[in-house]
Amino acid sequence: MLIHSTPQLITLSGGPQRGRDLGRLGLIENGAVLVQGETIIAVGTTNELRAAYPAEPTLDASGRTILPGFVDPHTHAIWAGDRAAEFELRLQGKTYLEILAAGGGIISTVRATRQASPEQLCAETRPRLARMFAHGTTTAEVKTGYGLETAAEIKMLEGILALDAEGPLELAPTFLGAHAIPPEFKGDPDGYTTLICNEMLPAVKTWWQTHAPDYPITCLPDTSLPFTDVFCETGAFTLAQSRRILETAKSLGFPLKIHADEFDNLGGASLAAELGAVSADHLVKTSAADIAALAAGDTIAVGLPCTPFGLADPQYTPAKAILEAGGLLALATDLNPGTAWNENMQFAIALACRYMKLTPAQAIAAATINAAAAIGRADRIGSIEPGKQADLLLLDVPDYRHLGYRFGGNLVHTVIKKGRVYPAKG
Repeated sequence: MLIHSTPQLITLSGGPQRGRDLGRLGLIENGAVLVQGETIIAVGTTNELRAAYPAEPTLDASGRTILPGFVDPHTHAIWAGDRAAEFELRLQGKTYLEILAAGGGIISTVRATRQASPEQLCAETRPRLARMFAHGTTTAEVKTGYGLETAAEIKMLEGILALDAEGPLELAPTFLGAHAIPPEFKGDPDGYTTLICNEMLPAVKTWWQTHAPDYPITCLPDTSLPFTDVFCETGAFTLAQSRRILETAKSLGFPLKIHADEFDNLGGASLAAELGAVSADHLVKTSAADIAALAAGDTIAVGLPCTPFGLADPQYTPAKAILEAGGLLALATDLNPGTAWNENMQFAIALACRYMKLTPAQAIAAATINAAAAIGRADRIGSIEPGKQADLLLLDVPDYRHLGYRFGGNLVHTVIKKGRVYPAKG
């Protein structure tokens, strides 16, 4: 299939973009893309590709910008129930941490998720994934973390694998047993940390190696295990507890991620850089020293602008400081039931432009090629280059800058996933 005559073909070619280089779009005017099967074969101008491939079936993209499918590298998309009542409590003046300490927040979703059958869990998650895909997300990371006990966490992992196998949205699984302290360990976070290290991580590894081969997993880093993540934050896991969990996970062969600096600067970003984590996420209260530590390595800083927006918090990830230091920056939705029930990466881009002060070009690069790097997949997705997977979006606008400029709707006309065409509208 030769997709031709797009006024702007945004290729994002050349790999992840660091520091001031962020926003290099690789734009081709009157562009064209040749797709065969699931793979991009050629990229160039319409005149060049039509002359080189005159017999190919065609798709006319006149008036529509083409760019890579969005990659959402931080979501909690699988859960049961909702927390609409807590939203009202926050409007009445209760803080996130106050609600968590009173047994709400993550713990309320844990109760609902533990009680849900695997079928119910998938049934509640499936519509969220469909909305993500319709808004242009073609690959997403999905975390466990609402089980907080071995069996329930494995149930969530099994659900992620089953939903990934259904497609078309590809899912990259993450084990987040260290999301919060469960009720059974209230007042004993060290005891729960020991459980994660001595029981949960080994059990997840054994289960994964036994059962994951039964699923057609296509979006994992170059490892036989999912990511392991930890919420390093006041009210969750201390820096020392986070280090213990991540070092144990690393020794077992898990690739690493971390939640850090959402509410307090505990040093989690520096820990992530030290241990070679794939990403460090949230990073709202991150210090200059932590930013420098990230910039010195390849750990991706993932900004989640929907979360402070959802909490009505005026502080956002210091994107400019990260870029000035030479860091790698990505964007994600943080889709979750408590603070950011948003399936739309276009809205995350719009928020990043306004509150993280990114240009549309920078935000698009952060939501595609750099986001792919934040799940270890920049070699296969996140840009439009020969040899890569054919994950493309056709926008109903002739100029990429409408992303960021407009918000609240859906600019995606067509999603192409692994070379297959899915109309997003109508």
